[in-house]
Amino acid sequence: MEIESGLEEKVNYLAQKSGETLFGQLGLQFVSMSRDKTVATMPVDRRTHQPFGLLHGGASVALAETLASTGAWLNVDETKFAVVGVEINANHIRSVRSGTVTGTGIPLHKGRSTHVWEVKITSEDNKLVCVSRCTLAVVAIS
Repeated sequence: MEIESGLEEKVNYLAQKSGETLFGQLGLQFVSMSRDKTVATMPVDRRTHQPFGLLHGGASVALAETLASTGAWLNVDETKFAVVGVEINANHIRSVRSGTVTGTGIPLHKGRSTHVWEVKITSEDNKLVCVSRCTLAVVAIS
């Protein structure tokens, strides 16, 4: 995995916490992590299908919110702040039956109290599957 210099400790912490969460259950794998770009893959299989054998839109949204919230979290001091999703939308462009999809998240806005990230999910042949925008709140830990 490609990790921005200085983020190794945060990424290791995240890896320890993620295995038994939705992240782990869906088979998400990070490819690269930085303050300005997050990339992860997700298998398209029985775990991520809807009943008719297509990639479930909710799985795409879970991938998108994971990339957006992780990217925002990499930008804050986690001893003082948490990052939580406030709103997410997704446009499902193309269906996928099998293989792997790749999500790429980039920030559109990184403020003190909110972040907005765009996530594009593509198929193995690099066709757009889903595009999502996620707004996150940066909240002080009490």
